[in-house]
Amino acid sequence: MGYKIAVVGATGNVGREMLNILAERQFPVDEIVALASRKSLGSEVSFGDKTLKTKDLDTFDFTGWDIALFAIGSDATKVYAPKAAKSGCVVIDNSSLYRYDPDIPLIVPEVNPEAVEMVKNRNIIANPNCSTAQMVVALKPLHDRARIKRVVVSTYQSVSGAGKEGIDELWDQTKSIYNPTDDKPARKFTKQIAFNVIPHIDSFLDSGDTKEEWKMVAETKKIVDTSIKVTATCVRVPVFVGHSEAINIEFEEFLDEDEAREILREAPGIMVIDKRQDGGYVTPIECVGDFATFISRIRQDTTIENGLNLWCVSDNLRKGAALNAVQIAETLGARVLKKG
Repeated sequence: MGYKIAVVGATGNVGREMLNILAERQFPVDEIVALASRKSLGSEVSFGDKTLKTKDLDTFDFTGWDIALFAIGSDATKVYAPKAAKSGCVVIDNSSLYRYDPDIPLIVPEVNPEAVEMVKNRNIIANPNCSTAQMVVALKPLHDRARIKRVVVSTYQSVSGAGKEGIDELWDQTKSIYNPTDDKPARKFTKQIAFNVIPHIDSFLDSGDTKEEWKMVAETKKIVDTSIKVTATCVRVPVFVGHSEAINIEFEEFLDEDEAREILREAPGIMVIDKRQDGGYVTPIECVGDFATFISRIRQDTTIENGLNLWCVSDNLRKGAALNAVQIAETLGARVLKKG
């Protein structure tokens, strides 16, 4: 016996990826519906070898549906998620709307699967920020062994994290570099993204941090451990898909780099590619379409007593969004709903 699944925002990058991953992982689906706004009504999306026509989210009745995967912005989620949840359908939300609500679980299944039991509070589960999701997959097994005190992370985030408009802007600006008569000024981003990097993702806060940087701090504490100190610098780079992170970790006790490498090799959701030779590491272009979070460049930080450095790469449309949402649905099915 399978589930009745709704994918909300099915025509967007993340919504389409959710449909792909549900099919790839052979999620037990009895019935599936693709929902979108009225302007996308009738658009076609793929689910395995099937083609689905989108239906109108505004008039859809979630009664009798088991799980709704939401891939729409916070404003629309605020309207439709409570309706779905009230009807008895569990919402797994990819927006930031519910991430910091203490009554709503924020879940990365490799890290805190037990938090899925909290779904009974409101019938809503939050999916974390893309940059946080891949980082905590790497942090958790190391934290279990040596207790993390502090994390310093610099992110190199692809334009797909800003949606289709971000992808289009990088593509158009890159072409315009070679055609000076076809100028493409920055619209989605605050400065030119082609052949450039921008140390600014989301809005600035009074502290000088951006909201993206604040998210990484707050979400790591909620998902892994409130005692961990985190400081982040988040940078947009001219890469289409795949987020990269340079992570410096300070532990309460010494952890040898070789032991850390073995711990990460055995950890769920992680693939270690770490050879000290040309090309012995993973770059974002190599992680696209993969389920894993890749770890490379594991080495001791000798400037502090108990420190490690590592390089972390993942497909942000997958682990950072769609894959994690589907994994939450799998966890929900195994631990709470128990139908499939």
